[in-house]
Amino acid sequence: MRIQRIKPQHIKEEVIAKETNLDLITPLIVKYAGKKGSLIPLLQGTQDIYGYIPEEVFYIIAEKTDYKLSTMYGVATFYAQFRLSPVGKHIVKVCHGTACHVQNAKAITVALQEFLKIDDGATTPDGLFTLESVACLGCCSLAPVMMIGDETYGKLNAKNTKKIIRTIKKNEK
Repeated sequence: MRIQRIKPQHIKEEVIAKETNLDLITPLIVKYAGKKGSLIPLLQGTQDIYGYIPEEVFYIIAEKTDYKLSTMYGVATFYAQFRLSPVGKHIVKVCHGTACHVQNAKAITVALQEFLKIDDGATTPDGLFTLESVACLGCCSLAPVMMIGDETYGKLNAKNTKKIIRTIKKNEK
């Protein structure tokens, strides 16, 4: 049995989701098309636009550039900076580096998982929070630490961690 390869120009319309405004990436593609070594900046720009890299955008980029789907997907899955699914408005990063680990960062993560009712790496159903454990945030003297967006919170315990999340939720309403 021979397997037929699917070429991007033969993509069926149903692959392209109607909810993703694909016109947003046109200037990005124009900027990087034909430039050597532009794959990572192209993927970064795409993620900046959508917050992640939607599946249908891979097809559009492949169609309008010389990049193969397998190459793009390989790069996007190799580097931790790229996301292939939507994330919450607020990304909660809990440090699990050595100093934070010693200061019981696991308790912070568990408290957040229970309070937000999600697993590590998941997003709340309302799309407000995504929880991530990270290797190090570089704030060892404040251990245990978490970051939400650009804001750093240190000397955490389960109680003050929940209070921070409650405050953010309250401000969102």
